[in-house]
Amino acid sequence: MRGRGRGVSELKLEILESRTNKLIGRRELIVRVAHWPRGTPSRKELREQVAKMLGVDPETVYVRKVKTDYGACESLARVHVYDSAERALQVEPPYIVKRHKEGEGEKGG
Repeated sequence: MRGRGRGVSELKLEILESRTNKLIGRRELIVRVAHWPRGTPSRKELREQVAKMLGVDPETVYVRKVKTDYGACESLARVHVYDSAERALQVEPPYIVKRHKEGEGEKGG
């Protein structure tokens, strides 16, 4: 089925694990991301898709890690979803906040 999709793919996300951390005020997710026929999606793209899927503000979503095995069109992402953007800035390490602000084109991995 070579012509199917014509090079454009939609990310398919599936939450494999969800844990609520009430003390910190966030949900901690493990998300499976299917991204055939292309490479690993950017953190920005993942953040937007997770926010859309959960119906939350993208500023409350932080992609902590993205892992893709060589040659695979499927990734696992560790994502934190905060109750508020202010709380996220208090809790997340500065390097993660910097990735969130700057890493628009950065690939996971």
